[in-house]
Amino acid sequence: MPSTNLLLEEPIRMASILEPSKPSFFPAMTKIVGTLGPRSQSVEIISGLLNTGMSVARFDFSWGDAESHRETLGNLKAAVKSTKKLCAVMLDTVGPELQVVNKSGQAISLKEDGFVTLTPNQEKDASSEVLPVNYSGLAKVVKKGDMIFMGKYLFTGSEITSVWLEVAEVKGEDVVCVIKNSATLDGTLFTLHASQVHIDLPTISEKDKEVISSWGVQNKIDFLSLSYTRHAEDVRQARKLLSSLGDLSQTQVFAKIENVEGLTHFDEILQEADGIILSRGNLGIDLPPEKVFLFQKAALHKCNMVGKPAVVTRVVDSMTNNLRPTRAEATDVANAVLDGSDAILLGAETFRGLYPVETVRTVGRICFEAEKVFNQDLYFKKAVKYVGEPMSHLESIASSAVRAAIKVKASVIICFTSSGRAARLIAKYRPTMPVLSVVIPRLSTNQLKWSFSGAFEARQSLIVRGLFPMLADPRHPAESTSATNETVLKVALDHGKALGIIKSHDRVVVCQKVGDASVVKILELED
Repeated sequence: MPSTNLLLEEPIRMASILEPSKPSFFPAMTKIVGTLGPRSQSVEIISGLLNTGMSVARFDFSWGDAESHRETLGNLKAAVKSTKKLCAVMLDTVGPELQVVNKSGQAISLKEDGFVTLTPNQEKDASSEVLPVNYSGLAKVVKKGDMIFMGKYLFTGSEITSVWLEVAEVKGEDVVCVIKNSATLDGTLFTLHASQVHIDLPTISEKDKEVISSWGVQNKIDFLSLSYTRHAEDVRQARKLLSSLGDLSQTQVFAKIENVEGLTHFDEILQEADGIILSRGNLGIDLPPEKVFLFQKAALHKCNMVGKPAVVTRVVDSMTNNLRPTRAEATDVANAVLDGSDAILLGAETFRGLYPVETVRTVGRICFEAEKVFNQDLYFKKAVKYVGEPMSHLESIASSAVRAAIKVKASVIICFTSSGRAARLIAKYRPTMPVLSVVIPRLSTNQLKWSFSGAFEARQSLIVRGLFPMLADPRHPAESTSATNETVLKVALDHGKALGIIKSHDRVVVCQKVGDASVVKILELED
């Protein structure tokens, strides 16, 4: 197991913990993904989310229709324009999710030690005795003693709004279950999770394909969150679909690990995916509780070492209805940062929570404090050791830039890039200062029209810890040998000064291409 990334310098002065932190333009290096929904749909609320630290907006198609999501996205674009803050868009698929539709919408009471039947007969109305499930094969894959979890919205584990069921008997296509705790199911849609049971449904459903092909293409999504990823082939199929849609060929695929199948095939999935989302709500159902932390730490370590973004979910559930997180939740957020998470994903907290803006602000502050005690030196050594020797040219330049920046106490690292790869490699080594990724657009043509690339690359860095993008003037190529490099550097420095991360007499490390060579240089700024 990797050593702890917590850094506390002796002697530890306890009173210093209460000293206020220095103000910073960036709420934290760790990014925040916010799920937009009924409580976070207006331009005003979304602007608040952007100003307090949200850099990726997630659209969950398990809830709401394309039209409501389209309206929310329109409001997001207006908020981006007014706040002048970039924000990426993530589409979250439904996948092979088991659901019960409660057509009447009336509350369903389930009593402990009673019985309820799960049936594939969609004609039946949901009641305290019968619950129609959208999967005809459930009776074939479960057996007596298996546990099934059911609840409204995302899995909360609350014994008031969610219920544990134990399979007592299989009758034809029906599954008879013993109710393990009393609960009241409220709403029109409930989700089910059968613990450690293989559900023989495609990872990308027909509904998912339709949404991606229409809503996804129209809005040029930056990330596809692939729910219930179980094999590397799932990622390959998603990428094949995106490639066939032309405009989405650059969309990154993030594999969402939600069950034991995904855990078992984690290494091959990581190799194929652009990033990983640890869906701890469902993982917490599928795994024994005492094993969840171990998987989180091991998975984040693996992602860190190969330089792929890792996102952790389900951190401050209680803030859905409360203004403050619990002590355990606050510690959990900090531990996710210390474990190496690139981003924290907020689901119900911003989707339907009462305090979406306050939640983003609180999580950002916790991340900021955790980053101050992140043991970068130990992490850097582990990353370098993992890469081994000989290093690739780009890897060597990236690690050298980070080492130089730390040694000279630079305030920022500026990296010129077209593809974004160089900037991501620098961020992989977790420098203690922000990495300003200057994305230089590339001009291309299909003989019919000119087009620029670069916007995708800039937005996709918004999920990488410590990486902050800016789009440069396309007339300044990243590998220019002329004085245009100095021009675009001045623009980047001015941008950094405007953000408040660069001041007079600061040292700045610059990473760029000059001809065929990659150069790392240290600048000391004058007045």
